[in-house]
Amino acid sequence: MLASLTYLQAIVMGLVQGITELFPVSSLGHGVLLPELLGWHNLVTSQSQSQSFFLVFLVGLHVGTALGLVVFYRATWLRLFRGLLRQLGATRQAGVSSLWQLSNTSMDRDYRLLFLLALGSIPVGLAGVLFEKPLRELFAKPLAAAIFLTINGVILLVGERLRSHRGRHARYERMDTLSGRNAFAIGTAEILALLAGISRSGVTMVAGLTRGLDHEDAANFSFLLATPVILLAGLYKLPSLMGHLGHGVRTQTLVGAVFAGVAAYVAVRFLTRWFTTKTLNPFGIYCLVAGLACVVRFA
Repeated sequence: MLASLTYLQAIVMGLVQGITELFPVSSLGHGVLLPELLGWHNLVTSQSQSQSFFLVFLVGLHVGTALGLVVFYRATWLRLFRGLLRQLGATRQAGVSSLWQLSNTSMDRDYRLLFLLALGSIPVGLAGVLFEKPLRELFAKPLAAAIFLTINGVILLVGERLRSHRGRHARYERMDTLSGRNAFAIGTAEILALLAGISRSGVTMVAGLTRGLDHEDAANFSFLLATPVILLAGLYKLPSLMGHLGHGVRTQTLVGAVFAGVAAYVAVRFLTRWFTTKTLNPFGIYCLVAGLACVVRFA
């Protein structure tokens, strides 16, 4: 029996994925809650199965989202990899065997940021391999997602409160001058996003804010940190789309991925401007209201 997924569902879910992956409101949480709220029982039923076309469809949406991020940050990534090449040259000239043996004063600034992003990606990469499937099967249910969405709102609001205690004239770090320990801690916070309802960008931004970044750098570090994780996770599982689980949904997945990529590009462009002057508070309030409303709905 072929999977059942309409083009309308593919477009709507693609738009939702692309927007909510970057907005700090949890794409996975909305991916669980929205089909239930819209009465899309074919998607709801599929989510409860360990092997389903809907999970394969979501893989395609994640690849589309990551490509939207790559396009937006293309100049930044090119600069970072040029920094890697410069650092390799400096390492050879210095006669050391490790890129990290050079002191911070002689380390290329762009390479250092690339190193911090790689370091921050380690925790969620390991956790995803070990725990993503059992956590999805255990908590990717509407009521659990609603509860975690509410918790996500609390995290955002508390994070803003902690940040405000630093004072208006507090000294802030830049993302390329973070310590390795802080970059690793921000990446570790990303593990919470394996729970449907907890936002990847939200928890990493809060972690960045509490470690001295301003809103703009916390957002950019969060989005850059998310790009390789989303892309590699999607590409790793993409072959399943070519298998039997992809029968009947491949074209719909491609359409959804295109919409997800466009939505992600627009979302990140909006948010990088938003966080130059504004805070996480509106998103925290939204998560609280939407989360509590869904708790009442699905309790």
